[in-house]
Amino acid sequence: MTKINQLLKEWPKSTVMTLQYLKQKGINRDLVKRYRRNGWIENVGRSAYKRAGDNLELMGGLYALQNQLNLKVHLGARSALELKGYAHYLGPNIRKIFLFSQPGEYLPVWFKEYDWQVEYDFTTTNLFPEELTSSFTKSTYKEIDIKISAPERAAMEMLYHVPEQQGFDEAQKIMASLTTLRPDLVQNLLETCRSIKVKRLFMYMADKEEHIWFNELDPQRINLGSGKRVIIKDGKLDQKYDITIPRSSEE
Repeated sequence: MTKINQLLKEWPKSTVMTLQYLKQKGINRDLVKRYRRNGWIENVGRSAYKRAGDNLELMGGLYALQNQLNLKVHLGARSALELKGYAHYLGPNIRKIFLFSQPGEYLPVWFKEYDWQVEYDFTTTNLFPEELTSSFTKSTYKEIDIKISAPERAAMEMLYHVPEQQGFDEAQKIMASLTTLRPDLVQNLLETCRSIKVKRLFMYMADKEEHIWFNELDPQRINLGSGKRVIIKDGKLDQKYDITIPRSSEE
């Protein structure tokens, strides 16, 4: 079997292959140029390619970031919860894709400039320590596996975006659906989370929903800081967690 036939056979649909990865497979720049001239592959951007005629999806670009460039970029927040089947009322299609990484990570130019036909947000934050590998999981999307936040982490990432990119009331509804979170992981995440806002919001919403796993948490080991936190401007103050919440929220 020729190199190009083998390559096309192994190439997952709707995904990107980078020049760096192709070189690892023994396909140099000259061969790539030949494959382009013969119409077998097409440019996505600088040093990135797709199969000719293939319809790329952002997930296929993320697959390349994770598995070919080894970037520590993952799908998180509401997007990860939607992939895991939460928030069915939001509809069948993910409206916006939330990507996260540690500070210092950058998306390649080809990824940023390509028209993925879907809105995405890329956030670099040290919300959690880098070594918390247990807070990630894999999700199969069509033919590929991508790294995403486990529901416990995704919920807190979602609250990180309240209220700027994530509505308070919608976040509360999604939190209501999270009935099977693992209390040990939730506890670990809350203890290591570096955002007082996120921790207070999470505790407030979980407490309000009266989830069974919430009763297994040890609040004494969770640093909720001191002083009032304004989450919603002109909102009402929740006395227990000292955060402002929408005035429309039920007491």
